[in-house]
Amino acid sequence: MNAPASLARRVLLQGRYETMTMLRNGEQLLIAVILPLMALIGLTITPLLDEFTDSRVDMAAPGVLALCAVSTGLTGQGIATGFDRRYGVLRFLSTTPLGQSGLILGKVIAVLSVLAIQVVVIGTAALLLGWSPEPGGILPAAVQLILGAGAFTSLGLLIAGTARPEATLAITNLLWVLLAAAGGLLFPAASWPDVYEPAAQLLPSSALGDALRSALMDAEFNLTASIVLLAWTVLAGLAAIRWFKWS
Repeated sequence: MNAPASLARRVLLQGRYETMTMLRNGEQLLIAVILPLMALIGLTITPLLDEFTDSRVDMAAPGVLALCAVSTGLTGQGIATGFDRRYGVLRFLSTTPLGQSGLILGKVIAVLSVLAIQVVVIGTAALLLGWSPEPGGILPAAVQLILGAGAFTSLGLLIAGTARPEATLAITNLLWVLLAAAGGLLFPAASWPDVYEPAAQLLPSSALGDALRSALMDAEFNLTASIVLLAWTVLAGLAAIRWFKWS
């Protein structure tokens, strides 16, 4: 008689399943890869970033990588979890040996796996367009990108666990558009009117965008932005634990 799989193996298998489900979904693939690629190319060939930098691609690439974290953590996981909840998948899996914690860990693995693919795709495209990231900022950028993914995954799970699936779909897609256009992801918070700039810097999107630009353009670790991201991760995570409904 075969011994039951260990918790670690169950979590890894769930993570692989969640990853493949995300990659096979056309809508999520569009948001995770195609739209960020279009944003990278658009920002590189148009003069939208000329007032902030001498190198469009050097500023565009960090912002698009930040957008990838929003695409996968907030929109991708939010939508997938919302519909899993509606169809009873979450309730069923939470009663199996995988358990609620194993299910959440599987989702974390899926987010990080898809994010790694996004980084390779976007990074390769940016390098072909002439991107020159600062080598000393790559490790800080990786840490902050993971932290940003945690913040937006927590927000995605919070929305998916408290709102109806149709509302989750609308909210996460709307947030994606708003954060991409005016949330400090693709354009620095400094582009906002002075009266709004302090509030903009408290947004997780602005913090992640600024953190990656500081790391990859100036090889600097943006401590303030990292604290903002950590605060959002903790607060959204605690809120998701408190109010998440499994059915």
